[in-house]
Amino acid sequence: MASSHDADTAGITRRKSLAAIAGAGALGLAGCTQSSNGGDGSGGGNELSGPINIAGSSTVFPLMSAVMEDFAAEHPGVDPDISSTGSGGGFSNFFCTGDTDFNNASRPIQPEEEELCADNGVEYIELIAATDALTVVVNPDADFVDSLTTDELAQIWKSDPAQTWDEVRDEFPNEEINRFGAADTSGTYDYFIEAILGEEGHTGDYQATEQDNTIAQGVAGDEYAIGYFGFAYYFQNPDQLKALGIDDGDGPVEPSLETASSGEYTPLSRPLFTYPSIESLGEEHIAEFARYFVEQTTNEDLVAGDVGYVPATEETQEEQMQKLEDAIERAQG
Repeated sequence: MASSHDADTAGITRRKSLAAIAGAGALGLAGCTQSSNGGDGSGGGNELSGPINIAGSSTVFPLMSAVMEDFAAEHPGVDPDISSTGSGGGFSNFFCTGDTDFNNASRPIQPEEEELCADNGVEYIELIAATDALTVVVNPDADFVDSLTTDELAQIWKSDPAQTWDEVRDEFPNEEINRFGAADTSGTYDYFIEAILGEEGHTGDYQATEQDNTIAQGVAGDEYAIGYFGFAYYFQNPDQLKALGIDDGDGPVEPSLETASSGEYTPLSRPLFTYPSIESLGEEHIAEFARYFVEQTTNEDLVAGDVGYVPATEETQEEQMQKLEDAIERAQG
């Protein structure tokens, strides 16, 4: 399959490869090299073949891409196509219309999406992929700010927002706030409203995108900019951006794997999901990939070390695998 970028350039590490693809709109993985993570545990060798089409969350995209890279290395007959469309864009335009096998999501499926899936006869299960620390970033030269309270964050992003930094805090500079954030098709956008803005709503006065690398680049190029996205994108660009501590009432807490895992980073820690179609699980290569994905959710080297999310616990993995096996049995009779 032709790729819209080259994620497998010889000589670069997996982390650099993920950074390169982080904001891309689609990923084709034909010709992946052998991974050190080994096979899928199915004992099936390389006979698995067929397409696997995945859309949805830009936040889950780097994790799904890393897992698929390893799976496709073991099974070169598999033809994956992963697109970063946003959680809502994936559900509405692809998954719930029966055009993709999985939809990644940075928030649970919404009632209107459940209805659309039902109208089109698309049945699915929800699988937990990892835990994310939604991260607020500024330019590294923005030495006037190291943290914000949740109220200050709301002032910047609400529907009638502060226009200059000194409107947020008196000691901040009288400079225009330039905002970069998730598009309204994004689960990250929905979660940010739920966690920070509530009935205040989200400003339309910002540069909206489904490509998180565009947010990273916008903030990195503007001393007075601010943006938000999944922790993995900060994890891949730590020298280009400064992550802000968030004060939810008990003092500022910086986003990290540790603070997200402990629950200390509130209110911006959140679960990430993928939704496989039950009908698609009737195809053996898709069922085996789904099993492999769940197996990898506890892989600390991959989930935390390579991508930048908190791995699932063994207990969560066992629960997700049982749910998946029940769905596969139903799909395959």
